[in-house]
Amino acid sequence: MRALILRILLLCLLVISAPARAEPLDREAMAARILPPFTLGEPLNDKGVWSLLNAGGALAGYAFETEPMAPLPGFSGSAINLLVLLDLEGRFEHVLLVSHNEPIFVSGLGEAAFHKFFEQYRGHSISDSLVVGTPYGGGDAGGGLVYLDGVTKATASVRIAHESILAATLQVAREKMQGVATGPPAHPDPDYTEDLDFAALQAEGLLLRKTVSNAEVQAQFEDTLWEDDDPEALEDPEAAYLDLWIADLGPPSVARALLSEDGYAELQDFLEISGSDEPILMIETARHGLVSPDFVRNTSPAWLSITQDGLPVALRDSDIFVELHPDLPEALQDGVAMVLRTDRRLGFDPTRDWVLGVEAVRSHGMLQPQIGSVTLTATYASDPRFFLTPAITEPLAPWQEALLNRQTDLILLAVFLTGLVALLAARLNWLAGLAAFMPVRLGILAVVTGFIGWWGQGQLSIVTVLATLRTAWEGASFAYLLYDPFSLVIWAVAILGFVAWGRGLFCGWLCPFGALQEFAHHLGRLLRLPQIEPSAVWDKRLKSVKYILLAGLVATVFIAPAQIDTVAEIEPFKTAITVYFLREWYYVAYAALWLLLGMVLFKGFCRYVCPLGAVMAIGGLIRGRDWIARREACGSPCQLCKVKCKYGAIEPSGKVAYSECFQCLDCVTIHDSPSQCVPLILAARREERSYGVAAK
Repeated sequence: MRALILRILLLCLLVISAPARAEPLDREAMAARILPPFTLGEPLNDKGVWSLLNAGGALAGYAFETEPMAPLPGFSGSAINLLVLLDLEGRFEHVLLVSHNEPIFVSGLGEAAFHKFFEQYRGHSISDSLVVGTPYGGGDAGGGLVYLDGVTKATASVRIAHESILAATLQVAREKMQGVATGPPAHPDPDYTEDLDFAALQAEGLLLRKTVSNAEVQAQFEDTLWEDDDPEALEDPEAAYLDLWIADLGPPSVARALLSEDGYAELQDFLEISGSDEPILMIETARHGLVSPDFVRNTSPAWLSITQDGLPVALRDSDIFVELHPDLPEALQDGVAMVLRTDRRLGFDPTRDWVLGVEAVRSHGMLQPQIGSVTLTATYASDPRFFLTPAITEPLAPWQEALLNRQTDLILLAVFLTGLVALLAARLNWLAGLAAFMPVRLGILAVVTGFIGWWGQGQLSIVTVLATLRTAWEGASFAYLLYDPFSLVIWAVAILGFVAWGRGLFCGWLCPFGALQEFAHHLGRLLRLPQIEPSAVWDKRLKSVKYILLAGLVATVFIAPAQIDTVAEIEPFKTAITVYFLREWYYVAYAALWLLLGMVLFKGFCRYVCPLGAVMAIGGLIRGRDWIARREACGSPCQLCKVKCKYGAIEPSGKVAYSECFQCLDCVTIHDSPSQCVPLILAARREERSYGVAAK
C-alpha cells in the first residue's frame, strides 16, 4: 500500500509539474532565424520539419525544432527548444537556441555562454561521437571522440540540450536521410512470462558476454602514440581488459531472472513513469569499468554508445540502484552494474540488432596529455518472442487518400454535374425557353463560383495542361493528376463535353472566373455603364490573341520549363479563385482589372486572352454534332441571332462558330421563340394572311 501511495504521489507530481509545450515557431519566425546562404522551404511533416533551400532554391537540408520531437525536460521542468539546421550529408550547419527556462542561464551566467556552446556543433556530423566535456589537459582528443566544451556550473543543462539535439536529429535522419522505417517499434509484452535462469539466459543470447583481453586492446593501439601508455596491459597481456555482460531488461521474464525482488520492483516503478524507455543492464567485471571519472548520473556516459542502422541512438543513465539476483555468479555480483535507457519513441527497436560501442581510452604525456581511444563493439538483439510489434497499417495510395479526404465534396460535385449535364443534354431547349432562364443561369453560375471555385478549388488552369505536356515530354508519371480528384472530375466532364457541345460546357457553365466575369457584365448593365464592342474585324483579330499566348506558353515548356508558373500568371485564376485575392497588390490589381473591364467589355478575358479557352476551343474540334438548330433564313435575311450574340460566335451566314460558342443559349431562346425569331414571326404572319384570305 505504501509503495502504491508513493507511486500515485509521484505521478501526480509529474502531472502538476509538467510544463505546457511551447507553440512551434510559425513560418515568419523560423524564416527569420535561417542564416544565409540558406532560406526556409516548405513544411515536410506535422512534426515541424521544414526543407532548407540553398541560394539556387534547391534542397540543401532540413530545419527543425527539437521540442516537438525530443521534449526532454531540463532543470526547470520545461524542455530546451533549439532550431537545428542539418545539411543533406548529416552535418550541422547551425544550432540556434529558441527558448528555455534553465535557471543557471536565466538568472545566473546569462545566455551568452549557452549560445556559444551551440556554435560548436557547426561542421560536425551526426555520425561523430559527440561528447560534452574536455579531454584531460585540453589536449588532442584523438581516437573517435569529438569533444564539445561544456559550460562551467551548467554541465547538466548543456548535456540535456545536447541529448535533445541528438534525439531530434536522429529522428529526422531516420525519416529523411536513410529511409529507415519510422513505424512504431516493438515494446515488451507485459503478459508474456517464462521461467529463466542464468544458464538459459546465456544459452539463448539474452545475457551477452563480451570479453576483450589486454593483448587485444594493445593490438589496436599498436604503432600509435599511445602504444606504451598502459603498463598493466603490457605486464599481463592475457588478463581481461573488458568483461562486459549485456541484457535487455524490458522483458519482465529477463528482468526477474537478473534482478533481486527489490531491484525488479524499483525497475517497474521506473518503467511506470517512463513507459517508452527500454532499460539495458550492463555489468563490467574487469578493469575497464563502465563510466569515466567525471560521469554525472542521469546523463549519457562518455565511454558507452549505441548505434542501430548505422545511426547513433540516444543513451542515458536511468539512475536506478541495481541489485542483482542472488542466484547469479559471484563474479557478476562483484562487478560494476548500471541500467541505461533509450527511448523507443526515437526509433530504437530492441528486437533488431544494435551495436554497443565501448571506448578504450589512453592518455599520453603529463602536463598536457593527448587522449587516444579505440572502440570495442558488441552486437545485441532481444528475442522477438518477448515483444509486441504494433501492426503497421499500410498507408493508402495518395489518390485513395485524396478520394477519402474529399468524398463529401465529390458526391456533391457528382450530383451537381450529373444534373447540369442531364439538363443540357435532354432539356436544353426547355431550359432556354424558361421565362426565368437568366435567373436560373446566374444561380447555376453562383454555385460554380462558390462551390466549385472558392470552396472546392476546382478552377481548371492552363498550368495543368502545361504540366501534362511536360510530363509526357519527359516520360514521367501522370500519377500526380490523381491527387486532386475534384479538379480531375471537372476535367473529365469538360473533355466529354467536347464531343457533345465543344468548348461551351466548361467555358459557359463550369469556369468560376468566367462566371465572375459574367456577374461583372450584369453589374455593369445594372449600373448603365456604356458597353464596348469591338468591330467585327477587330473582334476577329483579338480572338486570335489567346492562340498566340497558348503557343508562347507551350514553347515555354520546352525552352524554359522553370518559368512555367511565372508565365502562367497570365491567368488571373489563382488570384481571384484559389487565394481569394489575398496576394501581392499587383496580382490583385491584374485580376481586378479584368473584372472591371468585364463590366463594359463582355467577358473580355475569356474571349480574347484566356489560353485555357484556346485549349478548350481546340479540344472542341472533336464535337460530333451541330447542336444549335438553324433555319434556312438564318443569316439571310435574318441576322437577329448574330446581332444578339455577345460572344460574336455567329457568322453573317448564320453558321455558328462553335470554337467561340460559350453555350449561353441566347440564340436557342431566340430560335425557339415565336415572338423573337424573325422567320417564325414572318411565317406566322403569312399564315394569318392565308387564313384571312381563305375566310373571305
